[in-house]
Amino acid sequence: MIDAPRDEPLLVIENLTTHFPVRQGVFARVTDHVRALDGVSFSVPRGTTLSLVGESGSGKTTCGRSLLRLVEPTAGRVVFDGIDVTALPGRELRTLRKRMQLIFQDPFSSLNPRMTVYGMLAEVLRVHRIVPRDQRRSRVDELLQLVGLPPESASRYPHEFSGGQRQRIGIARAIAAEPDLIVADEPVSALDVSIQAQILNLLKDLQEKLGLTYLFVGHDLSVIKHISDTVAVMYLGRIVELGSVADVFDRPTHPYTRALLSAVPVPDPDRIEERIVLEGDVPSPINPPSGCPFHPRCPEAREECSRMDQSLVELAEGHSAACHIHVAGESS
Repeated sequence: MIDAPRDEPLLVIENLTTHFPVRQGVFARVTDHVRALDGVSFSVPRGTTLSLVGESGSGKTTCGRSLLRLVEPTAGRVVFDGIDVTALPGRELRTLRKRMQLIFQDPFSSLNPRMTVYGMLAEVLRVHRIVPRDQRRSRVDELLQLVGLPPESASRYPHEFSGGQRQRIGIARAIAAEPDLIVADEPVSALDVSIQAQILNLLKDLQEKLGLTYLFVGHDLSVIKHISDTVAVMYLGRIVELGSVADVFDRPTHPYTRALLSAVPVPDPDRIEERIVLEGDVPSPINPPSGCPFHPRCPEAREECSRMDQSLVELAEGHSAACHIHVAGESS
């Protein structure tokens, strides 16, 4: 395979779709599908961070796992550095995977409690043949120092560390394979606020030092704003708005994006913010609504929203939204 030109995006997702079968009865026949991801498309330039944000069940984690093929997608393409990941056979996929790593949400259950830190990091170096055997100890020490842990941590077990330290170990394991892309699946949501800031700053420092590209999955908008270059807002398996941090946070277009931003607490008791309260619950991904999937909860919904399906439309360079009301307003 030939690497893509350096000015091309590192990651390109085209119409990525992941449906999970619903089985019932004695013979476990497939009776329906959970539409966890429904035609998602975006690209991530090298050395940048694209964040997926939305409510629980919006498809953020499924998207990250599908592009790594930890979950097999139903349809669509994932192109990584010019290579079609979705078409790779098992052996070639395993070889490519060292360039695409994952940081898990839970910093405790993602670490093997029976292995020392050295054992976990050395295993990555051995499996992917990163360094010769006699250099593994020095490389493990380097990795620990990169994530802000002393080299003597290598002889300890996961239960001997705090949550923030365990997440640093998880990050060290991810960068041990010397990847180009890291999918960070809510890596700070289980941590205290003060520790969250430290981990986020560590991720940004590593991105600068190592030239990493991040796909960051999260739901905390203050975290998303701090770490992202580009933001994709997801609802019911689809992207409803996509743009730079400035576009999404300062010029939100889709009603769902506006509702999310209005729910962010403002640390000023004298400032009165207008809240957009969404009625009802998120529809079932087994039987999503017709037309725009957000229309049953949208405060601006019209009759045509229930029958007109709207895909992403570019409003300005790099800023797209999937709302025919506001798209029509922008173009008129």
